[in-house]
Amino acid sequence: MCLYLLEVMGQLFSSPKNEHQDLASSFTEYFKKFKTGNKIISQEIITSVELSMTKGNIHEANSAIRDALKEIDSTPLNVAVTGESGAGKSSFINALRGIGHEEKGAAKTGVVETTMERHPYKHPNMPSVVFWDLPGIGTTNFPPKTYLEKMKFYEYDFFIIISATRFKKNDIDLAKAVSMMKKEFYFVRTKVDSDLRNEEECKPRTFDREKVLQDIRLNCVRNFKENDMDEPPIFLISNRNFSDYDFPIMMDKLISDLPVYKRHNFMLSLPNITDSAIEMKQQFLKQRIWLEAFAADLLSIIPSLSFTLVSDLEILKNSMKLYRTVFGVDDQSLQNLARDWQMPMDQVEDMMKSPKVFKPTDEETVQGRLSRYYEEFCLANGYLVTKNLYLREIFYLKFYFLDMVTEDSKTLLKEICLRNNLVSN
Repeated sequence: MCLYLLEVMGQLFSSPKNEHQDLASSFTEYFKKFKTGNKIISQEIITSVELSMTKGNIHEANSAIRDALKEIDSTPLNVAVTGESGAGKSSFINALRGIGHEEKGAAKTGVVETTMERHPYKHPNMPSVVFWDLPGIGTTNFPPKTYLEKMKFYEYDFFIIISATRFKKNDIDLAKAVSMMKKEFYFVRTKVDSDLRNEEECKPRTFDREKVLQDIRLNCVRNFKENDMDEPPIFLISNRNFSDYDFPIMMDKLISDLPVYKRHNFMLSLPNITDSAIEMKQQFLKQRIWLEAFAADLLSIIPSLSFTLVSDLEILKNSMKLYRTVFGVDDQSLQNLARDWQMPMDQVEDMMKSPKVFKPTDEETVQGRLSRYYEEFCLANGYLVTKNLYLREIFYLKFYFLDMVTEDSKTLLKEICLRNNLVSN
């Protein structure tokens, strides 16, 4: 207790100038943990906020952070998915959105041209992210000459051009047109799992998985060189299994190429296909929590260690709900898994911790549990803002919740992979 009082006295009599410098240093140092391509605000904004805090202009710093968060939240991301009929555009969009082909709101799939006009599909959890299913170029209804104008190509942030075989003249012409508009485009070769399976069935003794994939990639590259084009980003994927082949590499590439303020929501919209993808989501959300803490102007000299305010509890509940939804461990997702696995919902919940956070027990109240979480986080991590200033405890708890949900998501992914392997074997 004496040590705590000495710390408090030191805070009360500390220099405001040093206090502001400590605050600025803490804010900036946090973002150094993240790679440039994974930051959700630009270095220019970080430097500007640091300068404002150093000068003691907290209001100006908070205003800059609020504007950055508003831009992240309000800026839409429009992704065009196009290519020839039957290439798997709709399946690709459904997989990105985490929606089954037969579920409500799914993009229509079929062996014939089902997309007759451009159609937007919002991500169910991140509505600012919209995938546009465009008709196959070169069909009778949409000849190449009028395709670009009809599809309003200037409205999209980047283009994913899909083929299920070799990239053909229509795909090349489309890429050239997109390139002339100074837009980013990526070529995706789908159904490589089918190619591998067919090759193995035809040549069981000489089948070489890596050589087949290399041949597919080289064939794509050859098509572009024959048409006097530089090799673009090419990704080999399976719409049935995003965790294999090039999808994780493509995900990293798309995110790093996006404008900084559009990365956050796009990253959160992507499926949890690997532990590294889950960890990247965690990194993005940690930055978001850090910005929220400063933007809310909720800095206090001494943490109150109280959780009696209804508003604080609601903030924490909403934050936990968001994290669970983004990581696919929300109640609806768990109910769907329980149905698919033919097991009671409570058995699925028992695999993880986050569903129980706001459920009181005879041994512990919700407030008592939150206080315990807060102490555990501070013991493990220390105070994130050092020396004289502390973030309010609700933000420490957000970090704690995020770590918890991240682990739950990894646990669930491991269980899903285990069950899928048992089925395939």
